[in-house]
Amino acid sequence: MATVTFDKATRIYPGSTKPAVDGLDIEIADGEFLVLVGPSGCGKSTSLRMLAGLEDVNGGAIRIGDRDVTHLPPKDRDIAMVFQNYALYPHMTVADNMGFALKIAGVNKAEIRQKVEEAAKILDLTEYLDRKPKALSGGQRQRVAMGRAIVREPQVFLMDEPLSNLDAKLRVSTRTQIASLQRRLGITTVYVTHDQVEALTMGDRVAVLKDGLLQQVDTPRNMYDKPANLFVAGFIGSPAMNLVEVPVADGGVKFGNSVVPVQRDALAATSDKTVTVGVRPEHFDVTTDSDTGLGVVVNVVEELGSDAFVYGTAQVGGEAKDLVVRVGGREVPEKGSTLHVVPRAGETHVFSTSTGARLSD
Repeated sequence: MATVTFDKATRIYPGSTKPAVDGLDIEIADGEFLVLVGPSGCGKSTSLRMLAGLEDVNGGAIRIGDRDVTHLPPKDRDIAMVFQNYALYPHMTVADNMGFALKIAGVNKAEIRQKVEEAAKILDLTEYLDRKPKALSGGQRQRVAMGRAIVREPQVFLMDEPLSNLDAKLRVSTRTQIASLQRRLGITTVYVTHDQVEALTMGDRVAVLKDGLLQQVDTPRNMYDKPANLFVAGFIGSPAMNLVEVPVADGGVKFGNSVVPVQRDALAATSDKTVTVGVRPEHFDVTTDSDTGLGVVVNVVEELGSDAFVYGTAQVGGEAKDLVVRVGGREVPEKGSTLHVVPRAGETHVFSTSTGARLSD
């Protein structure tokens, strides 16, 4: 097994002046499951392809363990890649697909069969070994692609949006399988997705990218509780965090009719007259006191059974703002009614409006 290091790794595509990946600095521990996440075009797949050797590195270095692999061809990097589209050979059986890389490497037939059968047992594919890919479902094909990677016993697994072709229910069960399989095998894994729910549920750590720049790398819990800037705050979490620009008041910030207490040092760190306050939907408390609460006019209610999300509009600082509030499934307000809410003390996030950087602890 091995560590993986991106040391200020940069990729600039020919004909472009702006880097697709700009000075990426991440150290991935041996056996760690790291997820790269971000919107389309943020550089996450390019970063993975640089590690795989499928993209040139124009600056910095990439290391696997103690080896500098920056300019090594893919075959010499000891990695295995799982793609979005499975990339299986249609004319070969499942067993032949899984063992193909070993066959090319000159491993004897008995050893290939043993490794393929071991991997098939782990992935519940034993009864499908003699079938062709066309006779399998999408989820089974994805497991064959995983099996092909496992039999090679690489130092690093690279996965590029492997679940995006599966339906919603299958995605949930397959991501659980991949995460538990990785923990059992203990192979260092770098996983790319645009789905932040997938990132938070699977990764030991998550790295968020935007426009080729690393925004934050942290555990899912820390990233949810303490996003480093406005972009991460708005990207991580579903539904997204409510972000509202509010004026600085004495002892805190003015949020509707109430003053939300904020640490003095946080406000001292900025010269802005306004700051951006973030409140997650579950951190609003519903109140009957219309004097202190912020009035939210209910537009749409999404009922999820155990709870519900209220999508509404509130007047904050003289402007109409869209807000999302989570309420209990048995206390769902009527459409068109007004809900009064207050941000829960200690659960607000404060960001600089001008730089986007986090101000609160």
